[in-house]
Amino acid sequence: MRQLERAIAYLARFAGAVGGVLTLSCVALVGYAVGMRYLLGQPEPWTDKVAGWLVVGVVMLASPEAQRRFEHIGVDIARNRLGPRMVRVVHLIGTLSVTLVAALLLQAGIEMVEFSRMVGIMTDLEGVPVWWIQALMPVGATLLLLVAACQSLLLLMGAEPAHLPAQDNDEMPRDPLARAE
Repeated sequence: MRQLERAIAYLARFAGAVGGVLTLSCVALVGYAVGMRYLLGQPEPWTDKVAGWLVVGVVMLASPEAQRRFEHIGVDIARNRLGPRMVRVVHLIGTLSVTLVAALLLQAGIEMVEFSRMVGIMTDLEGVPVWWIQALMPVGATLLLLVAACQSLLLLMGAEPAHLPAQDNDEMPRDPLARAE
């Protein structure tokens, strides 16, 4: 089981790295667009669409790595007030929920790509079919599904997935500035 977890982790890290490259590409593209529009007075209309596509790629490729590291939104205060058994149940419910959402995204993504290919929809950029961009959704959803299903399986078997947050029973640190003391 740990070998499967490592293989899925490798895929998620690779997708996260590609998402990082897409983020840098998006920043560079937006910088180029701003420079062309405001410094040279020659706007490039294609840059907005491509930047939007890159954002879709970033979200779909980086979310599996965020799930693998349990870096998604969580309520640590509520979790810290629960006992160890309930914390495990909460983590299991969370990973099963992500598994379900990823499965729904995968199904919707496949249908979306199939429809776009069947109809032959093209983007505004010559020679770029819409399904090329839409394919990021089922790819990212598949990776997210693999990560969350593996985490769920490990939790069900009594094992701890890598990066599972440790329970911290300490109270929140007192911050006199936040309490206006």
